Amino acid sequence: MKRVLVITYYWPPSGGSGVQRWVKFAKYLPLEGWQPVIYTPENPEYTAIDHTLEAEIPREAEIIRRPITEPYNIYRKLMGKGASTDMKTLTAGASKGEVTEISSGKKTFKQRLSLWIRGNLFVPDPRVGWVRPSVRFLKKYLAEHPVDAIVTTGPPHSMHLIGQRLHKELGIPWIPDFRDPWSRMYYLKHLPMTRRTWRRLRAMEQSVLDECSTVLAVTPLVQEEFQAQTKTPVAMITNGYDGGDFDQPVEPDGCFNVVHTGLFAADGNPLNLWKALGVKAWADPEFKKALRLRLVGKVDREVYAAIEEAGLRDNVVDLGYCDHLTAVREQLAASVLILPLRNDPEYRPILPGKLFEYLAARRPVLGIGQEDGAMARVLADTGAGVTAGWDNLDAMRAFIDQAWEQHKAGGVPSVSGDILRFSRRNLTRELAALLERVSTENK
Repeated sequence: MKRVLVITYYWPPSGGSGVQRWVKFAKYLPLEGWQPVIYTPENPEYTAIDHTLEAEIPREAEIIRRPITEPYNIYRKLMGKGASTDMKTLTAGASKGEVTEISSGKKTFKQRLSLWIRGNLFVPDPRVGWVRPSVRFLKKYLAEHPVDAIVTTGPPHSMHLIGQRLHKELGIPWIPDFRDPWSRMYYLKHLPMTRRTWRRLRAMEQSVLDECSTVLAVTPLVQEEFQAQTKTPVAMITNGYDGGDFDQPVEPDGCFNVVHTGLFAADGNPLNLWKALGVKAWADPEFKKALRLRLVGKVDREVYAAIEEAGLRDNVVDLGYCDHLTAVREQLAASVLILPLRNDPEYRPILPGKLFEYLAARRPVLGIGQEDGAMARVLADTGAGVTAGWDNLDAMRAFIDQAWEQHKAGGVPSVSGDILRFSRRNLTRELAALLERVSTENK
């Protein structure tokens, strides 16, 4: 069996979408003749815990955990003793009801200072201090336990710097996997980086793209952007769904369930959707009684405020953060799944990981975002739903009206489009073929 070293910051018991891509690849890689060797921190900053994902790790996988030193304790002291607003929450988690404080609301002086430090002193990200000790350790490890290929997955994109050094010094084929863009990531413009820092960040990105064996992107539009930037081949393997997760019995509860799973950030707050639902609830007492807004995951306080302003506070079922299988069960039980993207033009090429699980749930999806973006393409190609622009109130109202009429007539029908190409099993076959090609060509 061939071996692939996967360098990732996120690994169970960490929860969230950033973990699932490589947990699922690792689950199926042994069936394709590849043993996954996972290198990950033993003491990362967890934004969520999901022990159910640990059951997905195959017995063939080798897990290597090494300590990491991160600067978040310094930030906590800067923010004041006992404050929950630290740099982790500024970039990834929820603080005082804000899911993505880095791009939400007004900032205090301390928050602005913290963002300046994050943007200019920790390039490309606060995990960069793990690069040097990891390279030192892995050089010794690989001398005794060789692998046929290396994969680094980001964000955090500092993981790619580890693979870059190992590739350069040991000659092992290396694939950087970009779950999100790098210099084009939408939230970077909210970091007060100097021109010098921007030049340094872009130079890092360019060197990774130019020096690797093959680049791996997760959406067609990101693939196109990277290919225009480098002569290195750029492959594309999307995120997906695991069919086994969806073999769960679901009992209808008779309610009209509008479901959202995952992080729900202020910059993705679908104000017109709440308006459409609120007006319909006011005009139709039967709809008002049946409507349930089921929110599964961390939700920004601005989203709650908008729902309440629309007169829908009593219709909210707030489940908070749930493990992955519970989130899937909520998707399966939905009358309608909603997927608002971040209201930012730079989000156009991004495909949220939960989109593919929404497809697997076979429930109609109302996407809210760029009507010519990557998500709109997938929903249109699979017939799984529609994408309405943020200001397209008429399209949102029409979608909800149709689903409500179907619900009253006996239930919103399942979606039957072709989605097999997005199954984790098929995607892992694509990954194994890529690993085989890269490891053979670079011998």
